[in-house]
Formats: sequence, C-alpha cells, structure tokens
Amino acid sequence: MLDEATFLRLTRNEADMAFKKRVRTIFEWLQPTAEKTILDCGCGRGFYLKMIRAVSACRLYGLELDPEIIAKTRRNLAQLPNITLVRASVYEQPFEDAQFDGVILSEVLEHLEDDRRGLREIYRVLKPNGVVAITVPNANYPFWWDPINKTLEKLGLPPIKQGLLAGIWANHVRLYTKAQLRQVVEQAGFSVEEERAFTHYCFPFIHNLVYGIGKPLLESGALPKRMAQAADRAAFDQNDGSLLNPINLGLAILNWFDRPNRMNEPDDVSTVNLALKARKPA
Repeated sequence: MLDEATFLRLTRNEADMAFKKRVRTIFEWLQPTAEKTILDCGCGRGFYLKMIRAVSACRLYGLELDPEIIAKTRRNLAQLPNITLVRASVYEQPFEDAQFDGVILSEVLEHLEDDRRGLREIYRVLKPNGVVAITVPNANYPFWWDPINKTLEKLGLPPIKQGLLAGIWANHVRLYTKAQLRQVVEQAGFSVEEERAFTHYCFPFIHNLVYGIGKPLLESGALPKRMAQAADRAAFDQNDGSLLNPINLGLAILNWFDRPNRMNEPDDVSTVNLALKARKPA
C-alpha cells in the first residue's frame, strides 16, 4: 500500500523519528484502500489525513475536540476531497454504530482520563472485523528522549507535564507499559493481533527541541520561508531537499541517529512508543 519511495516523500520533513515509525505502522495495519472508510480519532492538525489522501481515495473522517486546532485543520485540508472533520469528544462521537473500517488512535489514549471509556466508543463506531491502530508513549522510554523527566523519575519526583521542559509527559495523564495497554484494549472488547515497541536510539533532548522549540517557532511564522517549508511536516511536497538549508541538514543528522532503530524492539529495550493493532470481533 505504501511503497518506500512514497513513504520517504511523505515523511521528508519529519524531525520526530518516532512519528515516522508511527506513520509506517498505521499504514501497514489499516491498509487504507479506496473502498474503506477511515476515522482519525484525535486528528489534531490532520497530518495522517493528508498523508492518506496523498495515496488513497478512501473516505476519511477526522475527530478533534480542540476548537482552535480543528479550525486550523479545516484551513489546512480545505483543498483535499472527501475528508469530513468533526469537532467532538472521543467519549461521545457523532457517528453511527459500525460506521468505520479502520480507526487511527495515535497519541490520544494517554490524554484521556477514562481510556477504557474512549476505547468502548471506538469499539462502537468500528464495523465488525474493523481494525484500530493505537500508539501511545512507552513508560519505559529512552533516557535521551527526555533526560529531565527520566532523572526526576529516578529521584522519585513527579514529572513535568506542562511547558518547554515537559518532554514525553506533555499534557499526558499516563504513560503505558505493554501489559497495561493490552489490558485496557482487551477490556474494551477488542482482540489484540499485533504489538510493537519502537525508537530506542535518539538525538538528546529531541522531544524538547522539536515540540518545545521548533513547533512554536514554525507556528509563530518566525522562520524564513524555505526553512519553514522544510520544518513543516505537512509541507512535504514543498521542500527541495537542499542540504544548504540548515533544517534539511538537521533532518539528515536525525535520520542518521535513527538508522539502528528497528520497527519492533525486544521487550527489555527502552523505546519512545508502543503500538498495538486490535480488531473488533466479527
């Protein structure tokens, strides 16, 4: 469904190597062919929707609660066909029972106070035999991804959840172990088909650099045009790839750091993400 050349084009501007693996995993698990109807639950700025639309004519829906974010997403995706955006809560989705062939639930569960309730609602809107692709932050995350919170953890202190130094805990209710994620998914009625853990090797403080510094700079409009085109993950078709652009040089370095990482690391290896493929019984 997603050949390597297309994957590299869609993720050309991506500085978060864990996000690149989330994209690859979600495409592999959901297989968004033209006849399917796919929901991105907690779609944020619509990156998955844009990437899927670049390669598939399937029917797409995005659900997002934050009014400012969904307003930006409507503007960003306005020119793309057959995408319906809805402002609503994960807990109370305005969709029919058994409406979707697949659901993306990427970096959402950790924000929910009642994660099982959210999963039960996704179970409701999925068709029998439908698939949900889930990714969450791993409680056993690499030290260099978030050295500050990892140090606080070792000292028995609470994590930083807000602001520039929040790191992997930014606005999160919890992180997950593999056992915890599997348990809550099965309690919601799903059958677990596959689990992954990925992104062990990473550039020091990369979460803070990308999301604490880079993202605000990009959204403020402070970056020169060519740098912004290389820094915006949604502008993958506007970056000329020149290494004379310092953003592209930085991306090359980050991709070099990512080379030893595998799509599924052993259980005893710390990783940024856990991913789980679950199916609603037929």
